[in-house]
Amino acid sequence: MSSPSAAPAPAPVQQPAPGPVVDPAPEHAAKRTYQVRTFGCQMNVHDSERMAGLLEDAGYVPFDGGVADVVVFNTCAVRENADNKLYGNLGELKQVKAAHPGMQIAVGGCLAQKDRETIVRKAPWVDAVFGTHNVGALPALLDRARHNNEAQLEILESLDVFPSTLPTKRDSVYSGWVSISVGCNNTCTFCIVPSLRGKEKDRRPGEILAEIQALVDDGAVEVTLLGQNVNSYGVEFGDRLAFSKLLRACGDIEGLERVRFTSPHPAAFTDDVIDAMAETANVMPQLHMPLQSGSDKVLKDMRRSYRSTKFLGILDKVRDKIPHAAITTDIIVGFPGETEEDFQATLDVVEKSRFASAFTFQYSKRPGTPAADLPDQLPKAVVQERYERLTALQDRIAAEENAKQLGRRVELLVTAQSGRKAEETHRLSGRSQDQRLVHFSVPEGAETPRPGDFVTVTITEAAAFHLVSDPETTADYSLRRSCAGDAWDRAQADSCGAPAPSASGAGSGGIGSSGSRAVSLGMPSLPVRRG
Repeated sequence: MSSPSAAPAPAPVQQPAPGPVVDPAPEHAAKRTYQVRTFGCQMNVHDSERMAGLLEDAGYVPFDGGVADVVVFNTCAVRENADNKLYGNLGELKQVKAAHPGMQIAVGGCLAQKDRETIVRKAPWVDAVFGTHNVGALPALLDRARHNNEAQLEILESLDVFPSTLPTKRDSVYSGWVSISVGCNNTCTFCIVPSLRGKEKDRRPGEILAEIQALVDDGAVEVTLLGQNVNSYGVEFGDRLAFSKLLRACGDIEGLERVRFTSPHPAAFTDDVIDAMAETANVMPQLHMPLQSGSDKVLKDMRRSYRSTKFLGILDKVRDKIPHAAITTDIIVGFPGETEEDFQATLDVVEKSRFASAFTFQYSKRPGTPAADLPDQLPKAVVQERYERLTALQDRIAAEENAKQLGRRVELLVTAQSGRKAEETHRLSGRSQDQRLVHFSVPEGAETPRPGDFVTVTITEAAAFHLVSDPETTADYSLRRSCAGDAWDRAQADSCGAPAPSASGAGSGGIGSSGSRAVSLGMPSLPVRRG
């Protein structure tokens, strides 16, 4: 996967260390601790927020070290070796569980929806398995497994309740995910998501706007609208313009400063959406537009119902209306039957598109997808060599596009994470309106911002995957304190946490990552460079 190293080398999976034996008695349920480990996409990250909310609503508390009483794996079936990662983690926990009576392990998400009984057969020490359609069953399944002393398996074929009606534990007070739909009506040959998450189901606009308003009332200043195909929103209730209307309605929410969305489908991306982006002040100048391939033949084999000319035309229209828009993408290298000519077509489109960043993937078979049975599966060596050429090209373009930011004044939303070298550089981190990652220093004598506050600075350095601003004087640094910063302070006080980080402090981080990690839900992120 190609994208900025600033965030998201995958953070290592947080492995439990030996800890005290936990009393599993039901009367002590309120003291039981939990940990959610998330694999996969933004939809999975948001589902993990719901799992955390459900568990806390049932009396569990987040673990703060040692061994969690309940470990939940929220799985992905799309990423390469997803099953190996899951069973590897489950294997590591087998001995930990044996040493800690009362500990429970649950597996949910896309891989659970697909593999079902296989998980319990391969890892009989798992206590509960649930799918993408019944996240809300998690606490009851854990209770039943503890009471019956046997594994509980519950997989539904369709949603029992829309996930956004479930309790949600949001880790970021200044930025949040909001699902507008679940499922997908497309039939891309490489993708297993439709069979695991079902046909598209849309939430009513009023429900979505009410959730956004609630987030803003709690201090959030940014939301990201989520869907497998956000711009087809409205198909279920027959309104072709529903998504652009939703974007415009977000513009009327007082206190909501930044609106983003992911991911649209080029085939359904219409001019009314571009107009709404350009004309709605709080919709950010950033667009994630999945290309997948620049070859029309490969796009046809993928069942992607657009061609390269249409794709490039969309980018031209976006840049005509929003000149400074940063556009990111997804690309698959080595799809079955891809020739050198096909791959060159992808390189040509990437060169013309000038993406700010890209998720790039080497194609690998996914059992259950049509592409897995296609002839002309390419040798690994061929796919690797093409992947390296593509990432080299995109890395060069990303560096060139970032270099154009030098000297620009940008407003940053300060994040709770900072770069890997923060202790050396004494820099904090923030996101510009176009979602670029910027590490910045606070000039001597200036006030230090809190996560959720805004600063305006001038870009002084540019690298391929991040920008830097080192203001020399307070005149080149402007701080705007916000209700989100106030909410951060309140959250820190409620959790007895440390005060807002100083210019010399901060945790590690950068952009978020795919792969496995203990759930750390914060600001929605751009793709990151992966070798």
